[in-house]
Amino acid sequence: METFDVAVVGMGALGSAAAYHLARKGVNVVAFEQFELGHVRGASHDTSRILRTSYGKPQYVRLARSAYQDWADFEAVAGERFVTVTGGVVFCPVEGPYAAGDFTSSLDEVGVPYELLGPAEVNTRWPQFRIPENVESIYTPDTGIVHASRSVAALQMQARAHGAVIRDRTPVERLNPDGSGVVVHTANGDVRAGKVVLAADAWTNTLLEPLDAAIPLVTMQEQVTYFKPADPDAFDRDRFPVWIWEDTSCFYGFPTYGEPTIKAARDRSDNLMTPQERTFVPSQELLDELSSFMGATIPGSGPALRTVTCQYAITPDRRFVISPLEQHPDVIVALGAGHAFKFTPAIGRILAELAVDGGTGEDISAFASHLVAAS
Repeated sequence: METFDVAVVGMGALGSAAAYHLARKGVNVVAFEQFELGHVRGASHDTSRILRTSYGKPQYVRLARSAYQDWADFEAVAGERFVTVTGGVVFCPVEGPYAAGDFTSSLDEVGVPYELLGPAEVNTRWPQFRIPENVESIYTPDTGIVHASRSVAALQMQARAHGAVIRDRTPVERLNPDGSGVVVHTANGDVRAGKVVLAADAWTNTLLEPLDAAIPLVTMQEQVTYFKPADPDAFDRDRFPVWIWEDTSCFYGFPTYGEPTIKAARDRSDNLMTPQERTFVPSQELLDELSSFMGATIPGSGPALRTVTCQYAITPDRRFVISPLEQHPDVIVALGAGHAFKFTPAIGRILAELAVDGGTGEDISAFASHLVAAS
């Protein structure tokens, strides 16, 4: 049986980052992906993802600030630019469930600069918006965009360049921790590893449940839509920010990025389905809802051009899981709850530190094993 120091299961964003950081630390690492690399069945494909420190909880602000440095470090290694800083604004209706004060207090605690703006200030600075009264807005100049599929491919390439073995189209069927490591049973043969990093997102519980463990997960098919404005120059990243609308229904969107369109979506629409049930067919109802919101809030957004589906695996309170299993500490679980892409290189580094060093200097106590409960 082949033997490795660490095995990574799942080569989306988090698994690819873990494989890269493990290989960079000089350990003997193998990584498995059940589908082809760069597939569209999960949540790491397409182009743009938001990079921001503007969170309402300080643990995410701290981790995001670390991620900015990790992105810069990876850009230096890869010789490519993945991050585009645009500035970003978070809109919080005062009667909604999210308070602007939670964002500002978290940013204050970590020392991240921001501006608190009223509707008139927003509409003057960015006339593309139509923001009603009773909406508070938090502007963070460090917000930006990360290229999703290109950065994941670069992480995989750099992992291989540093010695990682990556085996795609190789489903992992079972994990067998035996006290001295883990036997990884795959469709193409078994390997033994000292540690396993499990980054399988919506498929995580398939491998956890035989170990008498599970994460309370809700899986769903989400979608993003590209709109075609009549004046795309008005939505250039130098003139229009990344934006997030925090309300009972949450929406988010981007300036133009590589094409004369603007991308927007509703976050967590609860279009519930398992990976096996996924249709890859966009919901017309969700598209109509988004189009109505865009027409009212960004009148120049134009008609919908195309819609792309993705998959969410949501934990309670959208909390990450970054933790060894309590009952099987050689299995380290990573799950991003539908908002982890911005943290990708930081989480990958943390997973490598947990696997190799037994601990990390980052505070991940909020993402620990209490979310990984025995069934």
